[in-house]
Amino acid sequence: MPDSPPYRMPAEWAPHAATWLAWPHERSDWPGKFQPVPWVVAEIVRYLARHERVELIVKDEGDERRARSILSRADALIEPNKITLSDEGRGVRFHRWPTDRMWLRDSGAIFVTHRNAKETGDIEDAARLRPIDFRFNAWAKYDNWKFDNQIPQRIAKVLKLNAVRAEIKSNGKPYHFVLEGGSIDTNGRGTLLTTEECLLSQVQQRNPGLSRTEIEPALCNFLGLERIIWLDRGIVGDDTHGHVDDITRFVTDDTVVTVVEPNTSDPNHEPLADNLRRLRAATTQDGRKLQIVELPMPAPVTFRGQRLPASYANFYVANGVVLLPVFNDKNDRLALNILSELFPTRDVIGIYCRDLVWGLGTIHCMTQQQPAV
Repeated sequence: MPDSPPYRMPAEWAPHAATWLAWPHERSDWPGKFQPVPWVVAEIVRYLARHERVELIVKDEGDERRARSILSRADALIEPNKITLSDEGRGVRFHRWPTDRMWLRDSGAIFVTHRNAKETGDIEDAARLRPIDFRFNAWAKYDNWKFDNQIPQRIAKVLKLNAVRAEIKSNGKPYHFVLEGGSIDTNGRGTLLTTEECLLSQVQQRNPGLSRTEIEPALCNFLGLERIIWLDRGIVGDDTHGHVDDITRFVTDDTVVTVVEPNTSDPNHEPLADNLRRLRAATTQDGRKLQIVELPMPAPVTFRGQRLPASYANFYVANGVVLLPVFNDKNDRLALNILSELFPTRDVIGIYCRDLVWGLGTIHCMTQQQPAV
């Protein structure tokens, strides 16, 4: 990182000050099926707001009015003090900012914290937390992304922090590095999971012209990494080109859950088997072999003939609760039981997501944690 203090991206299960979300409004993301989506989001907010503050972005006054109405009817509208920005309690706080979409995992700020702040106690509050401003280009797929690309700076301003622009040198010129939060997952100790399909493919145009030898140092620099574990591909239906949060997630310093597909005729079988082989050969930053827990996939979820990226790996870990996407599938219970064993001190709650996933994402895709410092 461009700063001298040793910053690092914490694990998702580390304490949160808040979760950042955006209210859904882009109807074209759910063509013909938008109506239930705000209610699914309200259910997610209802659980989160009882454990931590929810920072909710709405695009304008009308959107805030609609959101308040739905959240109120869903018993999710708990409002903290609207003025005190240091409030670390529960509830929902609104921010009126223009947005393109609601997928804040990818467009929101990625936070890093000073590794020694709590131990030394000599780091000023403003230096304990840093929002990293990676460039967002709507997965190199859509033209409407410029509002979402402004979100990290807006978050930094409301928190009275200076966002670190993720800038590197490319061909001797400054270059704003493109990265989405759903493409990475960390154990908080310096090891990161990602996929070659998303970050290295020149076809997908995240960072055209940059090689692994340039991308790895950039990730290590901005996120405080010591090791990167490269998986191959993501699941069928994922229009983000292989985001890792649909396939493999850290749940402890050295334990991952990874989705598997035993049906050899399913197109997910071979890429997930290859990812499993890579995980078995991988080690953490301190040389430990990974403990691997296999997570099932739901039966294929389709709508209008299109297979959707339904995955139990797209769960979100918050203070006191884990929210797991479920799909009215026989494997829902198995996935809930596996996550409950892995997070014994948190309530593991299933959120019905067959409607939400028509937008090609679920719970983890729409949430971004702000670490407590």
